[in-house]
Amino acid sequence: MQKKVAITGMGIISSIGLSVEENFQSLISKKSGISNLENIQTRHASEIKVGEIKITNQELQQLLNLPEENTFTRTGLLGAYAAKKAVESAGINDINEFRTGLISSTSVAGMDFTEKHYKKYEEHPEYQKYIQSHDAGDSSNKIANYLGLKGFVTTISTACSSAANAIMLGASMIENGYLDRVIVGGTDALSKFTINGFKTLMILSDTYNTPFDNDRKGLNLGEAAAYLVLESDEVIEKSNKKVLAYVAGYGNANDAFHQTASSENGEGAFLAMKQAFEKASIRPDQIDYINVHGTATPNNDLSEGRAMSRIFNNVPKFSSTKAFTGHTLAAAAAIEAVYSVLALQNSTIFPNLNFKTPMEELNIVPETEVVQTEINHVLSNSFGFGGNCSTLIFSKS
Repeated sequence: MQKKVAITGMGIISSIGLSVEENFQSLISKKSGISNLENIQTRHASEIKVGEIKITNQELQQLLNLPEENTFTRTGLLGAYAAKKAVESAGINDINEFRTGLISSTSVAGMDFTEKHYKKYEEHPEYQKYIQSHDAGDSSNKIANYLGLKGFVTTISTACSSAANAIMLGASMIENGYLDRVIVGGTDALSKFTINGFKTLMILSDTYNTPFDNDRKGLNLGEAAAYLVLESDEVIEKSNKKVLAYVAGYGNANDAFHQTASSENGEGAFLAMKQAFEKASIRPDQIDYINVHGTATPNNDLSEGRAMSRIFNNVPKFSSTKAFTGHTLAAAAAIEAVYSVLALQNSTIFPNLNFKTPMEELNIVPETEVVQTEINHVLSNSFGFGGNCSTLIFSKS
């Protein structure tokens, strides 16, 4: 019999809140975290809007009680904060009591520090300690060490689907008996590299992003971290824990269409959703809410919309929460996994901010207000560069 994968804890930090509860309150009160850039010095600061967390690195270090001489980058700091909150939420006192792992994801990794200091390395040896922090796995190791975790640790970097793939891998390892408990999620900080990179692709909006709107102009980048604690049936039984939700299904597919664009008919997204339904053993008409990838770029929203129209006879209620947080890259799927669980727990569909005009090509419209309704199954999409498409299904039972 297939093991069930329970979610027993969640931790999050984003531009709309420093806790799960703060994020939920922002979502239901339609309080966006999109603002002007403050923590990074760039000539683009007045041209773009971002989902920036208005806390400095020094303040994060204090919240984590880190020694002054540490090599945590902002990505690592955000990740450690969210992972700590997830472990506390799950009521874990001895993190190594069961076979426990950490699967973390990131795209920015430590470049927010290395880009700041790379011209100074030869003349200022004191900055050389940050070179090793550039690697994507560095933040994962630092988070694991901070938590005192001695088990399996790995890092996933598949662009904007990274955290979804971390959740999928964690669930699979529990199902197949490799681990009893896994902390899964992702973390990414804002950096000049990503701001300039997305600006070069000409998919940044110069105003507030408008997912699934006909006149959408592009995305707002964001920074965030979120982690979920996944546990096996055996752990739940031994510890008599409260279960927040279950990871019921997942799927990953790659349409190999383009380095940065999704295929026009959404083939990768369609296949990922199809696999997730097969894994969860539920029908598309059983989905009560879709947290869409919804980046507000012309290509993504059209491609995702076509994929949904292909797999659903009647597309369920859906919304993108990226108008709240911005697109948080590798962390996005973990952020939206937390929101999906909150939707299940509170029977609440969150609004798609800034929507005005339906897309000409599609006959679907997102929810623009908070909706109270019975929710048993939530589908969450996350699609990355290179065509890496992932879908997660979360269920109440």
